[in-house]
Amino acid sequence: MIVPSIDLMNGHAVQLIGGEQQAIDAGDPRPIAERFALAGEIAVIDLDAAMGTGSNAGVIEELVRIAPCRVGGGIRSREAALRWLDAGAEKIILGTAATPELLSTLPRERLIAALDSRHDRIVTEGWKTATEQRTAPRMEELRGLVSGFLVTFVEHEGRMGGLPIDRARALLPHAGSARVTAAGGVRSVEEVAALDRLGIDAQVGMALYSGAIGLADAIAAPLTTDRRDGLWPTIVCDEQGVALGLAYSSAASLREAVGSRTGVYWSRSRGALWRKGATSGAAQVLLRIDLDCDRDTLRFTVRQAGPGFCHSGTRTCFGESRGLAALARRISRRLADAPPAPGSYTQRLLQDPGLLRAKLVEEAGELAEALAPEHAVHEAADLLYFALTALARAGGDLLAVERELDRRALTISRRPGHAKPTS
Repeated sequence: MIVPSIDLMNGHAVQLIGGEQQAIDAGDPRPIAERFALAGEIAVIDLDAAMGTGSNAGVIEELVRIAPCRVGGGIRSREAALRWLDAGAEKIILGTAATPELLSTLPRERLIAALDSRHDRIVTEGWKTATEQRTAPRMEELRGLVSGFLVTFVEHEGRMGGLPIDRARALLPHAGSARVTAAGGVRSVEEVAALDRLGIDAQVGMALYSGAIGLADAIAAPLTTDRRDGLWPTIVCDEQGVALGLAYSSAASLREAVGSRTGVYWSRSRGALWRKGATSGAAQVLLRIDLDCDRDTLRFTVRQAGPGFCHSGTRTCFGESRGLAALARRISRRLADAPPAPGSYTQRLLQDPGLLRAKLVEEAGELAEALAPEHAVHEAADLLYFALTALARAGGDLLAVERELDRRALTISRRPGHAKPTS
């Protein structure tokens, strides 16, 4: 798999050759993060912090809310590590400070040790200080304390000369169960595919920024198919992971989908691109592309507009969806009704803030008192209905709430959670 990289200097996304000579200034990293997020996790490296010349913390705080990020560069203390874990980084990358003493105090599943080497000698402090330690022994020292290793071949970094795959392969036995990500010189989709077959992820910067590799082609690099038409089955899901239906993708449709960040597929009946919603209005914003474990199926995560994905007018090709998401959509429709639907209790609540507040307090109290499972379920359903109504009235949505809950789940430092005093 590919891990797109955003290296930061003075608030800009840049690419350096060998960690020293700036070759590309790509400007504002925010739209880059939005685009790269289609591929999944992205690596965000604060070069200024790594080199001790400054900090891009403010920018990174925004990026971790745009895309799932691995954050690295200048993290040299437990306090700095916790800051980024609490801020919502999926993982943090530690180099100089990746000692057993520090790593043992942090959650292993969210730690990546950076092993930056020049001609197999570990370099530290933004690649400026050479050591006598070699990569493999360092990996063996740390492998039980981290979930992954980022191995950067510094002498190849940014030079577009190709990554030394044999050297990366030789390190695998030393990594144990930790996942290896390799960086430094990747220049082709063939290299991305070859690394993936070894079980190694490819962290790519220069090749993407220079246009030598297209993002869609990089995502598709590991894919295979046994179909005669060469297509890849594509499971289309909404933001909550609900399967909307099945489509098919080709290399051409995937490039168009990534380029436009919309739902574009390959029509088997017409033998042409199929732009979802072009005529029906049920368009899709493409949010993420995942490959399955066998590398022969895609999953598109989309934001679905209109009545739904199916040509029959239902939310999914398997019928209407259910549960909280369906309730939230019904409430949103009531909010948009003009004129108001006659007899709608939801409309009444939306137009009477006092009534809505009273019902929220009432149902919360009843849920707090419920002891039997059936009673608790009934009261929780009531409370969730009123809560979603209040959320819609304020302009929020359930997906934003779920994203906030996911972000909070990444927090390591916890507040005491005492009840607020009542007047």
